[in-house]
Amino acid sequence: MQWTDRIRQVKIILVVAAVLIAVASLYVSHYLVRDLSLEERHKMEIWAEAMRALSNADENTDLNLVLKVIDDNHTIPVIVLDRNGNATTFRNIQLQGSDFADSLNNASIMGRSMLDAGQAIKIYLSDEGSGDFINVCYDDSVMIKRLSSWPYVQLGIVLVFVVIAIFALLTSKRAEQNKVWVGLSKETAHQLGTPISSLMAWTEILKETYPDDDLLPEMDKDVRRLQLIADRFSKIGSLPELVPSSLSEVMSHVVDYMNRRTSAKVLMLTDFPEEDIIVDVNASLFEWVIENLCKNAVDAMEGQGTITLRISQDDSKAFVEVEDTGKGIRKKDIRNVFTPGFTTKKRGWGLGLSLAKRIVEEYHKGRIFVKNSELGKGTTFRIELRK
Repeated sequence: MQWTDRIRQVKIILVVAAVLIAVASLYVSHYLVRDLSLEERHKMEIWAEAMRALSNADENTDLNLVLKVIDDNHTIPVIVLDRNGNATTFRNIQLQGSDFADSLNNASIMGRSMLDAGQAIKIYLSDEGSGDFINVCYDDSVMIKRLSSWPYVQLGIVLVFVVIAIFALLTSKRAEQNKVWVGLSKETAHQLGTPISSLMAWTEILKETYPDDDLLPEMDKDVRRLQLIADRFSKIGSLPELVPSSLSEVMSHVVDYMNRRTSAKVLMLTDFPEEDIIVDVNASLFEWVIENLCKNAVDAMEGQGTITLRISQDDSKAFVEVEDTGKGIRKKDIRNVFTPGFTTKKRGWGLGLSLAKRIVEEYHKGRIFVKNSELGKGTTFRIELRK
């Protein structure tokens, strides 16, 4: 759980960092765009004065400076409207139209839109500040529009980076966990191999020495059970062979085993169809999955209750359900029950359901999940396998 908590902390830090970067970028961009907008308005005021000077010019007026101011505007879209709202000229604007008159008509519509938005400078053509006038309507330049949209582009880039970083972190965590579990499983199988071989040899000697002893067959079953467990652990990390098997037969083996290993207070019920359902499974590993679910059910019921095993099918899938009458799982814990190391018991490593998920989903290409769970009433796990 410490590793899980550390991953959660890193994810929170990455998200907070992304939010801070986005907020800072929006803040800086806002003030930068505001300052540039004020500068562009100042330029348009000068441009409007140049237009007024051009309108009032006579043959003695030097227009070199006026024309230079007007011609130097290569970035700010501008439309000049007369007092009737009709466009007389425009610059840095691409308009659709079959001829100049049609373009002026479209410019008039756009200019009136700018005027309604407050992006206009009213210039009186006379020096007295009254009489005829024009409206110099303008829009933000391409640079300002790009700067305005840049923070959102940056926010998207940061979010993509955070998602990739979290995905890489989770993938690295999963790969490290897989190496740990595979290494632990194979080492367990290796360590069990020698004492199991020795026990099998001693069992054979005891059979020859005491052929009529009633306890030797039970001892032999337990030794073979140990050998089966070691074989299961040895298969973790390698692709097991899947063979067509009867689900009813596989589940019956689990029922027989659980009946011998649990108290009489635990009732094992089966709901199997009359016809066999054949699926490709590795019987040894799949029995291990069902055993883990049943053992967890026994723990959840505290050694007293009912476990029901069900098998059903549809056209393409076979379904296996393990239902208990235990204490149930809290809703906030359901999504973590298959996480390695997660357990609600005082004792245990929290590996059983993690290994079950690996066996079902990675080796059998199926699906395992909590179908439903209610506190105080019990839990149902469901396994889906392709037929």
